[in-house]
Amino acid sequence: MFSFLLTGLFLFAGGGTGASPEWWDKYINFPGFEIWRFVNLAIFVGVLIYILKKPLSEAFKARREIIRAELIKAEEAKKAALAKLTEVETKLAGVDAEIDQINREAKNDIEKEKARLMAQAEAEAAKLKQQAENESVRVHQVAQLELRRFAAEESLRVAEENLRQRVTPETDNRLVKEGIAAIGGLN
Repeated sequence: MFSFLLTGLFLFAGGGTGASPEWWDKYINFPGFEIWRFVNLAIFVGVLIYILKKPLSEAFKARREIIRAELIKAEEAKKAALAKLTEVETKLAGVDAEIDQINREAKNDIEKEKARLMAQAEAEAAKLKQQAENESVRVHQVAQLELRRFAAEESLRVAEENLRQRVTPETDNRLVKEGIAAIGGLN
């Protein structure tokens, strides 16, 4: 667009002969390096910047604010993550001590339970021993009682047998008469 205007301007500057000035061909109209292309590009870019300046600046401001907000959020998330990391590291540092404490408590509990079970076993053993002794005494007493009863029954049987052998019918009559006389006679 600008090239048409520029070409027209130089045509009129050349006196209308249609020939371009010498400096034009030497410096400006160099093949492959036509300056009019760069001038045209510069004008296009300038117009484009002029038209898009306000919307682009607003878009860039909005984008900058979004990025700033995201950076603030990221910084807050980073601080929260660091705080959580510190908390977790503190807990992890205390884990070994806590494990040692739990192991000590478990050993103490085991020792207490062992002592309690030993005491309970000893008490049960003493109780069983006492029960066995009591049972032994009871069995001994029952055996003595049975032995006395047996001895009494045998003594009675032997005495009865002795009496039957010694007492004859005459001795029996005499004893009956003496017994009646001893109680006061026959009425």
